[in-house]
Amino acid sequence: MWLQADWPRITDEVKRLQARIAQATKEGRWGKVSALQRLLTRSHSGKMLAVKRVTENRGKRTPGVDGKTWPTPAAKWKGVEAMQHRSYRALPLRRIYIPKSNGKKRPLGIPRMLCRSMQALWKLALEPIAESLADPNSYGFRPKRSTADAIEYCFTTLAKRKSPEWVLEGDIRGCFDNFSHDWILKHIPMDKVVLRRWLKAGFIDKGTLFATEAGTPQGGIISPVIANMTLDGLEAAVDASVGPTPRARRKFKVNVNRYADDCVPRRRDEGKLLERHAA
Repeated sequence: MWLQADWPRITDEVKRLQARIAQATKEGRWGKVSALQRLLTRSHSGKMLAVKRVTENRGKRTPGVDGKTWPTPAAKWKGVEAMQHRSYRALPLRRIYIPKSNGKKRPLGIPRMLCRSMQALWKLALEPIAESLADPNSYGFRPKRSTADAIEYCFTTLAKRKSPEWVLEGDIRGCFDNFSHDWILKHIPMDKVVLRRWLKAGFIDKGTLFATEAGTPQGGIISPVIANMTLDGLEAAVDASVGPTPRARRKFKVNVNRYADDCVPRRRDEGKLLERHAA
């Protein structure tokens, strides 16, 4: 059955639902958004595409706490059949560490294959909302955007004769580890029961189970989308602190370039605004 899948038709069906979710979001029809999300996450096409994505990415051979992967067409088909919302339970994540350039190690939480597939499924339903409401100059972990786009925006704003003179580079310490679960559950527009299970799943490190009271796991497929939605609004907050009108913002040449939790605010005058925001 997996080998006989009509992938162009499956992809088109999911994209049509995503387009309807994005349109309903722009119109502020949140009841319709919820209904369309439910339709997509219960659809056979959505489940097929989610399993396809988690079994063809770079982590496809990395198991979760259950030690299982889905390498064969039969296993992938059984995975699709196992994606039932009522019976779904999130297992703890498997904690691993990868080296960073500064010599330290970054913790990653590896969900089991079923949890990865459910996150990929809900990412399909959540991403149209995130993209509709995202900050204009946010570039990290977004479709059709890249590091090169962020670099280009920095160049276009700094290469002019009257470009901003002050630049502040910001990086939120322990960003993924410190997001408030209460804020996420209140503001992220998706099934709260499923979201709570992911946030409270905990992780297993060296055979010991640890609870998760804050943050989203680095390694979870849906975590970057949730992180971006949590950080969206930074650009508007900086603009509002300068002045209420676009003319005031143009006068001081204030702009913000964000890539995930790394941001670069810029301003033309003495830099007092940047110092205030850094504090």
